[in-house]
Amino acid sequence: MELPVASEGIHLAALRPQLPLSVTNGKPASGGFDEPGYYHRYIDGGSVASLGPDGPVGYETLDAPPHYDFYANTEVWGRRRRFRPSLFQLHANPEDSSPPPLYEETAARQTVGGEGSEEEEEEEGKEPPPEPTRFGWVQGVMIRCMLNIWGVILYLRLPWITAQAGIGLTWVIILLSSCITGITGLSTSAIATNGKVKGGGTYFLISRSLGPELGGSIGLIFAFANAVAVSMHTVGFAETVQELMHENGAAIVDPINDIRIVGVITVTCLLAISLAGMEWESKAQILFFLVIMVSFANYVVGTVIPASPQKQAKGFFSYKADIFAANFVPLWRGPEGSFFGMFSIFFPSATGILAGANISGDLKDPAVAIPRGTLMAIFWTTLSYLIIAATIGACVVRDASGLVNDTLSSSTSDDCVGLACHYGWDFTDCINNNTCAYGISNYYQTMSMVSGFAPLVTAGIFGATLSSALACLVSAPKVFQCLCKDNLYPLIGFFGKGYGKNDEPLRGYILTYIIAVCFILIAELNTIAPIISNFFLCSYALINFSCFHASITNSPGWRPSFRFYNKWASLLGAVVSVVIMFLLTWWAALIAIGIVLFLLGYALYKRPAVNWGSSVQAGSYNMALSYCVGLNLVEDHIKNYRPQCLVLTGPPSSRPALVDFVNSFTKGLSLMMCGNVVTGDSSPSAMETASSNSHVTWLNQRRVKSFYRGVVATDLRSGVNMLLQGAGLGRIRPNVLLMGFKKDWRRDTLQAAHNYIGTLHDAFDLQYGVCVLRMKEGLDLSSPSQSHVNPGFDGGPESVNTISAPAHVQTITTSDHVSMATEPQPGTVFQNKQGKKTIDVYWLSDDGGLTLLLPYLLTRRKRWARCKVRVFVGGETNSKEQQREEVLALIRKFRLGFHDVQVLPDIYLKPQPGNVHQFENMLDPFRLETNPKEGSDSGPQRGQEQPWMITDQDLERNRAKSLRQIRLNEVLQDYSREAALIVITMPVGRRGVCPSTLYLAWLDFLSHDLRPPVLLVRGNQENVLTFYCQ
Repeated sequence: MELPVASEGIHLAALRPQLPLSVTNGKPASGGFDEPGYYHRYIDGGSVASLGPDGPVGYETLDAPPHYDFYANTEVWGRRRRFRPSLFQLHANPEDSSPPPLYEETAARQTVGGEGSEEEEEEEGKEPPPEPTRFGWVQGVMIRCMLNIWGVILYLRLPWITAQAGIGLTWVIILLSSCITGITGLSTSAIATNGKVKGGGTYFLISRSLGPELGGSIGLIFAFANAVAVSMHTVGFAETVQELMHENGAAIVDPINDIRIVGVITVTCLLAISLAGMEWESKAQILFFLVIMVSFANYVVGTVIPASPQKQAKGFFSYKADIFAANFVPLWRGPEGSFFGMFSIFFPSATGILAGANISGDLKDPAVAIPRGTLMAIFWTTLSYLIIAATIGACVVRDASGLVNDTLSSSTSDDCVGLACHYGWDFTDCINNNTCAYGISNYYQTMSMVSGFAPLVTAGIFGATLSSALACLVSAPKVFQCLCKDNLYPLIGFFGKGYGKNDEPLRGYILTYIIAVCFILIAELNTIAPIISNFFLCSYALINFSCFHASITNSPGWRPSFRFYNKWASLLGAVVSVVIMFLLTWWAALIAIGIVLFLLGYALYKRPAVNWGSSVQAGSYNMALSYCVGLNLVEDHIKNYRPQCLVLTGPPSSRPALVDFVNSFTKGLSLMMCGNVVTGDSSPSAMETASSNSHVTWLNQRRVKSFYRGVVATDLRSGVNMLLQGAGLGRIRPNVLLMGFKKDWRRDTLQAAHNYIGTLHDAFDLQYGVCVLRMKEGLDLSSPSQSHVNPGFDGGPESVNTISAPAHVQTITTSDHVSMATEPQPGTVFQNKQGKKTIDVYWLSDDGGLTLLLPYLLTRRKRWARCKVRVFVGGETNSKEQQREEVLALIRKFRLGFHDVQVLPDIYLKPQPGNVHQFENMLDPFRLETNPKEGSDSGPQRGQEQPWMITDQDLERNRAKSLRQIRLNEVLQDYSREAALIVITMPVGRRGVCPSTLYLAWLDFLSHDLRPPVLLVRGNQENVLTFYCQ
């Protein structure tokens, strides 16, 4: 399908929205926009086949009613997508064929006339793509999260934790853990309902909320943590199988290798289930869920069955009130016997709440499924933990010997210790000797012992470990695939390719399998396990912080449909998650945070070219706005003065030397704003030229920290006046105008020269400091074909192509994106290290100190740091040394670090006659000769009509200043021929007294024939330097 090219001109009729397709046959409706009844058909949106000439008649208009297609960025199969008309299409003249400014993308997305209809008909004739498998909130989220939360700790450690902390504190531990995961679940729900969620799970939620830098770092470690978690859960399953084999006297090789063999076989089977597709994986999860439910039911039934003597010997006596009361209070034992010790052991069993969110791309409606399924999973798993802790604590005593012969006899009844004495059992010996092998304090398999049929609890352990391993095996590739497609890190894009109707990341599955097998073969996960737990906690902390940050920024785009969250609760959840990281294992927390910070630093350095509208952007805007408004409350102070420069560059790429020079002393210090005046009428093309993003792109590629502002005006002077008055925001507005010298002023029109000098006067009127930069080779690199480049800033034909070819920026518009194709950036002298040269400052007139401040700021940069600053001042021969000491003492008080001061008495000498004659020849074309017959009044009258012309009176009145500029050029030739930069106080010509051409001649002759760049500086006569501390 061919798309219209913006540069070729587009007629409005070709840009009108397409008619909706008939619902009955999927074909475009007949008729055009000019037929009666168009507006009615557009509103109806249904079949238009039945609407003929006799149908309802409405208004023919391009205005379209609200529609889903206008806001969506995806298309629906079998229906042509509609497009909202642009503002240009609505208000412009229908006969106007000019390309719409700033709307090329909109225009390019729409089909012109009937072009592409054959292609569309071919697409419509094809079969629709197969619908991928999608899951609801129960099967896709709730069951998956519950299976991932339930684990080995539920079966093997919860009874032991109950014995240590007591039922009461165990409930506190469970509820505290659930509170943290619940807050995270609420935060996840809020983020997941703030817009359409795609695949990528946790990474997608964090990256689209906090930006690619934090999102990418947490996405990478979260995917790796899930891959290693596969091996952890698989090893847990393999260890259980190995213990069963050992109890039955079976072995493959030896215990360690048995675990490795069983683990590799198991993870290979899980990989086969995953590769079969999400449908099979989901069926396997349902099977594991049913097994765990049966094991729970088996356990509950076992608690109400009367205890046999064998079970009583192991401490089980069914429900007893005194056992419940005794086990309700804590009884700490061993080095881990503390509240936080038990909490650190239990908390990992409460994690796993992100298992449903991690397959967000496979859910029917993630905005509904993630909140509902995650919160319900947290509720039911918390309830199951509370019930099991209460029931096991009410049925089993803490210590038991397991010996059937340890019954209570009449001879030992008085010395019996423990609750079992009340039920006819005497475990006094093992309690006193700390040798009891059973009871909830000693026997990890207590739930199996209590249950009605012990193998079912073993099956439950198998189901819990395998389901968790399978969930992690699916989550890791899904998260990693989304990360790979975003291209935030190098060398990982290979794993982002998807296959099949579900876009399955088969390469990601293989990578996860390889990582899992490697860690299974290590078979020593006690060291890596705490780091993995901290990776998950990092994710929880960032999800909570994402919700808090998005809420606190008050961005209008933060509108989650899930309302049951609180920003302060999210902040608390983030802080507590970090605290828990250090409570679990402090060194693992430091490693996890260090890895996150390293990946964050890499992303910040690379600056990925993505824009997801993150809350970080909203926060940056809020901070910038707050600080800008706050500056209005404080008066300016000399100590905080910064040269904030409005640089008249035109298109910045046309004057790179001017851009580089100003960037040398403003980067990281003060405001720099590149101004561009496009002369002509306010046509769409001129507006686009002035506001094109290509200028900002060029500045960013050159790593110049500058703003850009373009305006359209009838002439240069009025455009610059607009910039002088309107640029900036509050206190952050320019106070120095910096422009290039107009070298071609003698060849250009007299009005252009007059406007150039008028620009300087306008800047002085607005209390701006003014700087003019002149380079021998010129500044302007723009080619003559660039008609939008205003030649009034600097140079002319003589300065074209003197340094290198310009960097042209071409905008290529497509239907999906705008790509910027750029040529190599041109180099300038200001990008090079200046070495041990000199910066010669001619401080001839006091302008407030700007002439001294700019060289000082330059010397703070590495490229200029080795340059020596020499300050030249005028003086008399008799008091030369005294004047030098006075100026040097003043400079020392300013603490500028300038030590070389030279007094030049010879600047007051008369210039050489040859130079004076050359200056007069320069002025000859602009001299106005007075006709003696017309009287003395005719001269001034003609001067008002042509203010740039020079009369004899003007020459005589300004003779002293003219000779001074001629002499100064001679001094510059003598003293500063080898300098890196010459900074000199710029003379000021009085308006109405000094004609514009005479003023330009001063500036021209003062700075001509000099090899170093010359910067003419004139402050606004207000102090910018002070030697006071207040």
